[in-house]
Amino acid sequence: MTEQPQARLATTIAEVDDALQSRWPENRLEPSLDRIRAFTELLGDPQHAYPVIHLTGTNGKTSTSRMIDTLLRALDLRTGRFTSPHLERINERICIDGEPLTDEEFVRAFNEVAPYTHLVDSTQPFPLSFFETVVAMAYAAFADAPVDVAIVEVGLGGEWDATNVADGTVAVVTPIAVDHARLLGDTPEVIAVEKAGIIKPGAVAVLAEQLPGPAEVLLRRCAEVDVTPVREGLEFAVVSRVPAVGGQMLTLRGLRAEYDEVFLPLYGAHQAQNAVTALAAVEAFLGDQVLDAEIVRDAFSRATSPGRLEIIRRSPMILLDAAHNPHGAESTAAALEDSFAFSPLIGVIGVMADKEVEGVLAAFEPHLAHVVCTQNSTARALPAVELAAVAREVFGEDRVSVTPRLIDAIDEATTLAEAGEAVGSSIGSGAVLVTGSVVTVGEARAMLRRRERPADREGDGG
Repeated sequence: MTEQPQARLATTIAEVDDALQSRWPENRLEPSLDRIRAFTELLGDPQHAYPVIHLTGTNGKTSTSRMIDTLLRALDLRTGRFTSPHLERINERICIDGEPLTDEEFVRAFNEVAPYTHLVDSTQPFPLSFFETVVAMAYAAFADAPVDVAIVEVGLGGEWDATNVADGTVAVVTPIAVDHARLLGDTPEVIAVEKAGIIKPGAVAVLAEQLPGPAEVLLRRCAEVDVTPVREGLEFAVVSRVPAVGGQMLTLRGLRAEYDEVFLPLYGAHQAQNAVTALAAVEAFLGDQVLDAEIVRDAFSRATSPGRLEIIRRSPMILLDAAHNPHGAESTAAALEDSFAFSPLIGVIGVMADKEVEGVLAAFEPHLAHVVCTQNSTARALPAVELAAVAREVFGEDRVSVTPRLIDAIDEATTLAEAGEAVGSSIGSGAVLVTGSVVTVGEARAMLRRRERPADREGDGG
């Protein structure tokens, strides 16, 4: 058994972060709910104090959960939302009424559960992980608030994910593809078995459109636990979608009614799919209630999803997108084709070493004039020179450069975009896409936002 030091209370969020980082990393999976169950039992099982909308899937979970949150708050419900990983700050993982916990609130949430961590560690073969600790913090914070409903995104998989000590009254499954193959399996069907574990007796299963194999697995799980599924394309659907300035105009058919003229300020068919899945999830949660069309339109018009084809700067435009597997990269590439006309578009790509790098690069190859290979600051990052070796096989030697330091890579890409625009094309303008990893995008977002702030201050004599 691994010995853990006695938990000590924190006074700053940096101390909380240090304490959490000293535990098992969240990408290490030991398939058991014993630790988190022991932990939440000591806390009084806070996850049973409110209804839960539980989300799993390979891509689209965070965007969908944010839309569910926005729509529920538009209906005057107090929400808790748990998502992972975070883009910039760990506080983002635990939100109440749409807002991340403040530093002080996050420290308080940690201190409320910290005294129990060593009790669990001392009785288990393995210590509590980073992720399990943050899940317990979220569940306790939601009970303390208290919230009317919690929207909870799994961290990894489903059945053995720490969030699964909660029993979702609505289980949402976004599209399933291959990711985390080393941990979850190397086919969509195998991965679907793990993700289907959040569908439990008494729930409503809201299933986004799936490949045939995963769809069969999910429907079999619904039959096993006597749950009636509602499926995209059958019980709910995107009726129409037209790209528009700043997003897209949608007609959505939910479980109870059809809603037209819905403006969604996000790009791509995949975000329209996320929107109708979110709508169906809220309708399933509310039962027979028919939503007011104006409330639906207003909620979706305020939807945000940072780091998902997010425009962070203009002239030249810099977009951030957290696509980190081939399925996500294909969706982003389709959205670029659908909603933008960049010439040239320069990629800044930094990926994790355990990802399907060639598939991500291949999805972007037709859309990027040049790619700058870089890396984020974590130990899991694939070194830029190794990424470039793969990229040259996909893009060719002349379309690849290597700049390991992320901010320098962004500057290089910006220069290339501006130079290409100056000599080039009448059909669009030069732009930069930063992508490949949630961590890469989060670090780029923080860097670029810091850089822009001084120019935004008017009347500052400094």
